[in-house]
Amino acid sequence: MNNFFRSNGFKRFIILVGIALALYLMRSMINLILLTFIITYLMNQLTTKTTKSIRKYTPMNEKAVTVTLYLLLVAGIVAVIYKYLPIVTQQITQLFDLIASFNLDPDDNEIARYLAPTFEKIELGKYLEQGVDLTLKNITNIGKIIMQILISLILSLFILLEKNRIIEFTAKFKDSKIGALYDELHYFSRIFIRSFGKVIEAQFIIAAVNCVLSVIALSIMGFPHLIALGIMLFILGLVPVAGVIISLIPLSIIAYSIGGLMYIVYILVIVMVLHAIEAYFLNPKLMSAKTDLPIFYTFMVILFSEHFLGVWGLIIGIPLFMFLLDILGVTSSEDPAKKSVKVHTEKQME
Repeated sequence: MNNFFRSNGFKRFIILVGIALALYLMRSMINLILLTFIITYLMNQLTTKTTKSIRKYTPMNEKAVTVTLYLLLVAGIVAVIYKYLPIVTQQITQLFDLIASFNLDPDDNEIARYLAPTFEKIELGKYLEQGVDLTLKNITNIGKIIMQILISLILSLFILLEKNRIIEFTAKFKDSKIGALYDELHYFSRIFIRSFGKVIEAQFIIAAVNCVLSVIALSIMGFPHLIALGIMLFILGLVPVAGVIISLIPLSIIAYSIGGLMYIVYILVIVMVLHAIEAYFLNPKLMSAKTDLPIFYTFMVILFSEHFLGVWGLIIGIPLFMFLLDILGVTSSEDPAKKSVKVHTEKQME
């Protein structure tokens, strides 16, 4: 028992519990913490890749690239808010009204005749009114959200500009009286950035690609309110698996309203094509040595993380679970090098 309490595994478990407790005590700042980490990680990846690309043609200081990218990002955010916020607000309201006014005509076909009584019992308009109120309430809080994003941008900019100095200063704790704690925190931070950060990056890129391709397809089909639909698809795209299923509901309703059952078939085909692109092209490219989660695990993680973390849980639930799996050494796909060594060893044993 004494050896168990002195083991590295027990120490790391206690430290992990301590980190979770600290984050719980700082839960009022969780939006700022998560936004700062995500922006810092994504901008660091973008800055590194952009600097490498530019240096192929001309020498370039990484800090200059960082400042330029942040200025472009801030300018883009300000331009979008100034030009498109009123349009987005109007389109979201109109989109809810369009879905709320959806009505199945029993005389259309057999399927409509079968589903019409069910839709009447659902009282779709009542739920959508609550959704409109919630959406408008969040839009009225846009000032608070913008302030949090602005503070996160400033913090992440300072972190990236002084990245080397921060690393050098933090490394001094290794030889201090809390050196043992530093080693464990360094261990967790490396795994966290490798697993959580990588999955978050993949989720954002996949959501952006799916959003762009979906909006192009929807514009060809003549869908209205494309800006509002694009925002909805991007946000839901950040939620693995469940986001696609949730987005099918409003898309199918709008598709039926403008083109009947055939348009619903088109929507299903588009979603399947996008899912195939994600599964067979984007995921393998963006997530090396990824752990394939069964659908059951994915939904269970999303349900529990939403319950304990709220809306953030839908986005960071899977990355957090991947982080825990990485700590535990759980993976369902072998590294190619390890796999070749294993095969070679098996052949020698035969």
